[in-house]
Amino acid sequence: MDFQKSGIAVLLVAALSASAQTPPDMHTTERAVFFSGEVALEDGSKPPEAVLIQRVCKGIARDETWTDSKGRFNFQVSAGGTDASGGDSAQATPDKDLSRPIGNSTFYSNPVTASLRDCEVQAVLAGFWSERVSIELKNTLDSTRIGRLVLHPTTRGEALTVSATTLAAPPNAKKAYEKGKLAMHDQKLELAAGEFTKAVAAYPKFAAAWFELGVLRQSKNDLAGAAQAWKQALASDAKYVRPYEGLTALAERQQNWADAEKYSHDWLQLDPEDFPAAYLYHAVASARLDKVEQAEHSAREGIRIDKDHKLARLSYVLGLILMQRHEYTESAKCFRTYLELAPNAKDAPMVREELSKLEAAAATPPR
Repeated sequence: MDFQKSGIAVLLVAALSASAQTPPDMHTTERAVFFSGEVALEDGSKPPEAVLIQRVCKGIARDETWTDSKGRFNFQVSAGGTDASGGDSAQATPDKDLSRPIGNSTFYSNPVTASLRDCEVQAVLAGFWSERVSIELKNTLDSTRIGRLVLHPTTRGEALTVSATTLAAPPNAKKAYEKGKLAMHDQKLELAAGEFTKAVAAYPKFAAAWFELGVLRQSKNDLAGAAQAWKQALASDAKYVRPYEGLTALAERQQNWADAEKYSHDWLQLDPEDFPAAYLYHAVASARLDKVEQAEHSAREGIRIDKDHKLARLSYVLGLILMQRHEYTESAKCFRTYLELAPNAKDAPMVREELSKLEAAAATPPR
């Protein structure tokens, strides 16, 4: 057979010739990628109410859409940003990759698929935490069916680290907040402060934005400004736990023991079972204010809930309180526990020396 004259050869030549030509849409942009999925509770049942769906890219969350009555959702990411299926979602800020022209159908050149690198989808519902699903695509032929996002009940402590005012914020305030978080991630602190200021100006009850503004002010050693921002956060959402932590730590740093006791007490009133650090602050502040019994109670409660022994200093503080009360045997026991949990602590040599004195005192019979 004369291969050059065969029909197969003609087709091969035509295909090779076509592949060498410039695609007619070389300078257009990829139009959109559509995603769909559903949300369910861990027992498989549908959520009790509509659930917000967010796209999280490089740590920054963007609202996309809401689920319907059966827990289903869909949205699209396009070259112009995000078009969600519902009218309640905020318009996402277009990624810089979305303005790039397409060269070929690859992960690195398609503007929409490139913008989805390091992106996941999560569900947001008060009282629950969501599993995340990656939506990173290698090309537009990949499946965009997300599947099921499962919601698990949160502990009270986890729920309190999220402010309800974040979901209530208008789109322009959320957009400024997201830009501020991104700027913080990139260490552009002045830009971040400006965006958080815009967010609280647009929505004065934006507790999370006030909190982040306080963090930035503290980083510049503007302690009064940090305290003012955190107090605004509490005024906006008294059930948002993070400002209590900020104000307590700031008061302790300034040795303002009255405020440290007050804010740590309020923190514990909000949640007495999930924050051993609050008990540590409260024990120290109470001891400084000569409220010894209160200090001992807080130290013991902190040790009780610190199941993973993350705060060794609770044992040390309790040991100091007991030493003050001349209860040397138990005090020595607390110091030994501290040294077991934190053998390389900076004050470990001093504690070992104090422990030797306590053991000698405990061994000496009372007169």
